Amino acid sequence: MFDLILRNCSLPDGRRGLDIGITSGRIAAVEASLPGAAGETIDAAGQLVTPPFVDAHFHMDATLSYGLPRVNQSGTLLEGIALWGELKPLLTQETLVERALTYCDWAVAKGLLAIRSHVDVCDPRLLAVEALLHVKDEVRPYLDLQLVAFPQDGVLRAPGTLDNLKRALDMGVDVVGGIPHFERTMADGAESVRILCELAAERGLPVDMHCDESDDPLSRHIETLAFHTQRLGLGGRVAGSHLTSMHSMDNYYVSKLLPLIAEAGVAAIANPLINITLQGRHDSYPKRRGMTRVPELLAAGVPVAFGHDCVMDPWYSLGSGDMLEVAAMGLHVAQMTSQDGMRTCFQAVTATPAQILGIEGYGIAPGCRADLVLLQAYDPIEALRMRATRLLVLRAGKVIARSPATVTTLNLPGRPHRVDFMLQ
Repeated sequence: MFDLILRNCSLPDGRRGLDIGITSGRIAAVEASLPGAAGETIDAAGQLVTPPFVDAHFHMDATLSYGLPRVNQSGTLLEGIALWGELKPLLTQETLVERALTYCDWAVAKGLLAIRSHVDVCDPRLLAVEALLHVKDEVRPYLDLQLVAFPQDGVLRAPGTLDNLKRALDMGVDVVGGIPHFERTMADGAESVRILCELAAERGLPVDMHCDESDDPLSRHIETLAFHTQRLGLGGRVAGSHLTSMHSMDNYYVSKLLPLIAEAGVAAIANPLINITLQGRHDSYPKRRGMTRVPELLAAGVPVAFGHDCVMDPWYSLGSGDMLEVAAMGLHVAQMTSQDGMRTCFQAVTATPAQILGIEGYGIAPGCRADLVLLQAYDPIEALRMRATRLLVLRAGKVIARSPATVTTLNLPGRPHRVDFMLQ
């Protein structure tokens, strides 16, 4: 007997008409016309059931702080960093926790059940670290929160930050972060990558660095990150986030760089909404898009995930935690509008970031955790097109969020009817 059976499901890999049997919080069977009784049965009506969305890159310590202490008038990256510096002395643990928990509620409603969040360690009080470690424990029953020790002002540029970062790791932060392009010189940036990768190797931790988040075609920190990843045997545990300089780099150099990244086992995390918003600000026309070379990275064998990065904070005044919006922007900017390309963009907010984050039991197969989302769509492409409603969100086989189907009724002269934007 199953605790729950989801009947007549479509899956992201194209299989249709399958039943998913769930027992003790795990998927016990995935079959057509699954026999056996269940404590509860839910008819998916042929709609898409997917593992939960995963955000590979976010800043939860800053989220929902838009307008504090003032609005980013220029909308630029550098004013956002300066504004965050103004806000940090005003932060309290209580407000950090309150905003983070509110965002986690938004995330669950959108079927987003795993987030890797960078947390600033430049404040010697480590208020944000303490707050997000508290949040991590509180949301553990329904959301996987992974924390990155992030030296926003530069691990070498800001005095005492390396010690702060080590203290954050001692407190339980999961991943070593960095921001080499924000160090004072290119040489300092390269040195910061070496120091931080060696620290991660010493402690057996993953690495996720903001890397080359600029329009500078001569920035070379992803090359340095790949070198130290290979030198220290960190392959499979390292991600380079943003990589926007690659959009402006010489094609010949990139043709050498891509195999280096792949051979080293470094993953890439693009942030489509923020990359195209903050980059290219010094251009008139033609204006660079700014997002990294996603199709080329994928073709070289580099795993590529998409992150939301910011929601209503000093850098970005929009956002709702909807990873379908992130994926849809990514496929437009990268011109990945082929059938395979669009499905790959869906994977960039589901299976690929789950792999990068090392989420245990992710997927739809016997033995996987019964963390699932029922979408008002019949396949991943339709889900992207419609930003599909999350009808049900399940954690360990229990429904933790429910939204009514989106229905529009038209009352046109002589033609009253319901509009259905879904095509079977």
